[in-house]
Amino acid sequence: MSRIGNRKLQIPAGVEVTLDGNKFSAKSNKGELSLSVSPLVQVEINEGTIETKVANSSERANVLSGTTNSLISNMLTGLSAGYTKNLEIIGVGYRFNVQGSKIVINAGYSHPVEMVCPEGIKATLVNANEISLEGIDKQKVSEFAAKVREIRPPEPYKGKGIRYKDEHIRRKEGKKAAK
Repeated sequence: MSRIGNRKLQIPAGVEVTLDGNKFSAKSNKGELSLSVSPLVQVEINEGTIETKVANSSERANVLSGTTNSLISNMLTGLSAGYTKNLEIIGVGYRFNVQGSKIVINAGYSHPVEMVCPEGIKATLVNANEISLEGIDKQKVSEFAAKVREIRPPEPYKGKGIRYKDEHIRRKEGKKAAK
């Protein structure tokens, strides 16, 4: 059984946390995030630490305790350091372009694909083949990066497509000529 729900989280400098009933909120100069806490989980804020405890001894409460602890940890990390996902595009003529809050992707289709960044996510063009998505909410940043990657997922024969910067694509050999 996981013990993630038992860990004590340190509140980073510059982050203010509040607990109002079952609503946990955290705020810093980067923004504000909130989380609705289940009644099966108790969140305790002490001097510089946050602790999650189970309200009753059920399996569901234990699971939610670990989940709540991880979500709060992600909120604190996002508000102090932020989250970044780097994507790269590989292929002849494939490229990214950022126009304000819109990403224009040329990925081998007959038309460029345009995607609008959700609120709270900033897209930065590193070069024509690489883009960086930044934000304070881990779930939003990861979800939007997955949607961008979904436009042209990397294929296993030539490796063309959109991939995460640190992603390894397993390559296949292809057809062999008959002798």
